[in-house]
Amino acid sequence: MHRHKGFLFTGEVSAIMRKIKDRSLYLVISEEYSDGRPAIWIAERAVAGGVDIIQMREKNKSMQELVEIGSKMRDICQKSSALFIVNDDPTLALQLRADGVHLGQEDIARFPIKKARDILGPERIIGVSTHSIEEAKEACAKEVDYIAFGPIFPTEAKGYHIGKEGIKEVLALVKKPVFFIGGINLSNIAEVLAEGGRNIALIRPITQAVDVESAVKKFKKALIRPEGAR
Repeated sequence: MHRHKGFLFTGEVSAIMRKIKDRSLYLVISEEYSDGRPAIWIAERAVAGGVDIIQMREKNKSMQELVEIGSKMRDICQKSSALFIVNDDPTLALQLRADGVHLGQEDIARFPIKKARDILGPERIIGVSTHSIEEAKEACAKEVDYIAFGPIFPTEAKGYHIGKEGIKEVLALVKKPVFFIGGINLSNIAEVLAEGGRNIALIRPITQAVDVESAVKKFKKALIRPEGAR
């Protein structure tokens, strides 16, 4: 695989990037935000709705529980075209034969990108959370395959937000897939798409939806047929 140490410029598409489809819907599943419903229950319905990527994000489970949930979630994803990503831990991602790992800024201290890449090898996906233009540039100067950028709008989880004004700026700098996250819902997704955003990551709007499958379908429709997007 041919890679550069800096940004991946237009026309240079890695094998991994071909796995991340344009206009992808990325669901982060955590039972902390599921209204008491099991992660597997949500994953099954999200896949039925056509979600593109599922991340297992469980901060309060034992390793045994993570392996059990992750194995089932991987199998659910493999039966469809959805990618399966493990949060925080590249060693667990490798053990579960996941498609990749997602690292928060705090995780990089324990697993620097180079170490994570050495663990996972060249063909698995590494994604990184970024919360500013500076963090986005720094992440994309390393061997990551996508970034999450946000929060775009106010959320319950964060005491700050970037605002949609940062969307065009980060897209002008980063030539890798960017997933916009944070406070995005069916009422404001068109604003993200109108600024050039093409990939969306969600938690509560799907994990807390009364009808998970229907919620996924509505977001997918908004992504594929955006209103007012350029």
